[in-house]
Amino acid sequence: MIQFQNETITVFQSALFQTTCTVAVTRDLILVVDPNWLPHEIEEIKQHVSQVREDREVYLLFTHGDFDHIIGYHAFPGARVIGSKGLEEHPETTKKLGLIQQFYNEYYIAPPYEIGFPKVDFVICEDGQQLVFGETKLTFYLAQGHTHDGLFTLVEPLGLWVAGDYLSDFELPFIYHSAKAYEETLWKAEQVLVNHQVSVLVPGHGQTTTNRNEIQRRIQRSQDYLSRLIAAVVNEDVEKQHSLEKEMSFPSNFTKQCHEDNVTIIRREYVGDEGQSGGA
Repeated sequence: MIQFQNETITVFQSALFQTTCTVAVTRDLILVVDPNWLPHEIEEIKQHVSQVREDREVYLLFTHGDFDHIIGYHAFPGARVIGSKGLEEHPETTKKLGLIQQFYNEYYIAPPYEIGFPKVDFVICEDGQQLVFGETKLTFYLAQGHTHDGLFTLVEPLGLWVAGDYLSDFELPFIYHSAKAYEETLWKAEQVLVNHQVSVLVPGHGQTTTNRNEIQRRIQRSQDYLSRLIAAVVNEDVEKQHSLEKEMSFPSNFTKQCHEDNVTIIRREYVGDEGQSGGA
């Protein structure tokens, strides 16, 4: 379904995990970000792109390589792909493709197109790297922490910030790669607000916002949660760790596992202990 729309930006939201797909239209191109999840949802995105495309080139941007974000890769044949160096050199492509196939199998879904891992045409290697297409400028920042291959993308002149799996209105930090890198990414998020005219923020999961104060609130909320969790792990405060787990929305086996992964990674990086998570 369409979650947000203005003259140039349409954000689709899946029924699964509130995952978003952004379609941005400029004079120069159509940018499709993370097309997902279910076949009929991706079909709605494809129909929209067909309606607004005219003679524009279509570019696919993948914010990172988690399987829910790359599942619609082959739905747009001929589109050129933008992704990070980490995505291009992803060490677990077989695992990610297996997760897509497992998802389809578990729900008796016949894959509507070939399952594949994105082949990157435009490789983003460093902060501040830009791609310019006519009057459209894309500026990128490496956003590691949740994963090793994440990207922030600013689309000008639309004032669009596509944040990937950061800055959700409800989802607290899920650390799959590095807590220290996650802290750095949140610092970069502060700098993005300072250095760019952001008018629309789209997270990978959750609600789009056009309010700069809300964007700042989301940055601070993630920073606060992460700092409190790091302190609880370093101080071996198991009770505090459990209370922080309870702050996660939609409590489930999934969020429990994410919390345990957070604790394990923090312990490894800040304590030097590979032991079991305090949330176990």
